[in-house]
Amino acid sequence: MNIVDFIESPQLTPGSFEGDSWEPWKAVLSGAFGLPMNSKRLATFDRLAGGRPAPTRRVRELWVVAGRRSAKSNTSAAVAVYLATVGAELDGLLNKLKPGERGVVNIIAVDREQAKVAFGYVAGIIEASPLLSRMVTKKGAEFIDLNNRVTIEVATNSFKAVRGRTLLASILDECAFYRDEASATPDVELYRAIVPGLATTGGLLIGISSPYARKGLLYNKHKRHFGQDSDVLVIQGGTQQFNPTIDARVIEEALEEDPAGAKSEWLGQFRDDVSDFLTRDVVDAAARPSPLELPPMQRQRYFGFVDPAGGGKDEFTVGIGHVEDGCTVVDVVRGRRGTPASIVEEYAALLKDYRISRATSDRYAGQWPVDEFKKHGITVEQSAKPKSQMYMDALSAFNSGQVQIPPCDKLLTQLAALERRTSRGGQDSIDHPPGGHDDRANVVAGLLANSRKSNFIDYGALL
Repeated sequence: MNIVDFIESPQLTPGSFEGDSWEPWKAVLSGAFGLPMNSKRLATFDRLAGGRPAPTRRVRELWVVAGRRSAKSNTSAAVAVYLATVGAELDGLLNKLKPGERGVVNIIAVDREQAKVAFGYVAGIIEASPLLSRMVTKKGAEFIDLNNRVTIEVATNSFKAVRGRTLLASILDECAFYRDEASATPDVELYRAIVPGLATTGGLLIGISSPYARKGLLYNKHKRHFGQDSDVLVIQGGTQQFNPTIDARVIEEALEEDPAGAKSEWLGQFRDDVSDFLTRDVVDAAARPSPLELPPMQRQRYFGFVDPAGGGKDEFTVGIGHVEDGCTVVDVVRGRRGTPASIVEEYAALLKDYRISRATSDRYAGQWPVDEFKKHGITVEQSAKPKSQMYMDALSAFNSGQVQIPPCDKLLTQLAALERRTSRGGQDSIDHPPGGHDDRANVVAGLLANSRKSNFIDYGALL
């Protein structure tokens, strides 16, 4: 039984993939698994595959660039179940397992919420089928063990989560939006960790995602392989090409409101209005080897910047710096989550250690931090410049080597991940990518803005 027969089978996926709306996905999967296609299905494949010849055997990698609401997660779940059951048997993958070894088919999601959605689809397909449900030997919150020595796992993006696994297949769900505080390229690191796990079994690697900027793993795969005859199949299509049931008016209205964003989200095209703000090489060059924090020095004038947490997973951050021989030295960058009042008390004590009685905060912080720091003898003024302007002002300092920053992995990652977005009016804004953070990067930009104030004197240069 091939993949198309599997998803069409009422005994295996009852009612899940019925109707003509699933024809585009059947064409994609037929091509990925090297199945023969009729003229209609072949024409659909040709449109989505950039005119490349249809593969005659299963490909090594499948990458699908699709608009929102294209049933990507549902399809990923169905393919995972197939590859863990019927597909593992047909491809002879089970014979490659050592005695006592379990093979893994995993789905890697963007975050925990998306992982729950993906796992729900997997569990739903299995539970709805009497044949498949009888294969389950154990079920947890993120895994399902089957009686054929295969486990289906759903996890969040982390290269550590896949190491040591014997992978029969791996599916990267919404991989264009992977984020990790410890890495500016988590998608690439994950890919590098997965490939060895698939090498011993010859398992299939699949990446399915809406597109984002013209960078990263998904974009590089598209740039290299789309429309090319190879064992890496790249598919690209808009929402309506994959899901014709979506109301066209929704897409038309989105295109009117935000053309660049809608082209990415609904038409399946990579954004051309988003680019890197700082290269990783420039960021790394600005970082001192050690230490993480520089102690206060006598006869040195310091200045501080605070960025209170905006809620959710944001950190409440503080930075301290000074100017030395024309270079802005960032002595300290700290970030914490917790009770805001206790964090203010801690940061106020830290500022006093560096003889700072006046600091600056993000202009959107509101009045609360001003009042709270005042209780501890620290006067906080809101920045006169918005965040994007502070970043733009900081760009020349980074590019000219006039800034020294701590060797903090979170800070370096946030700076390297910053993106420049250009609006229809030509105005640039600087911000973190979707799902990312810039709390520590913000205080560095704030310190650089403060270092240019005339009232801060470089005492080191005068001595």
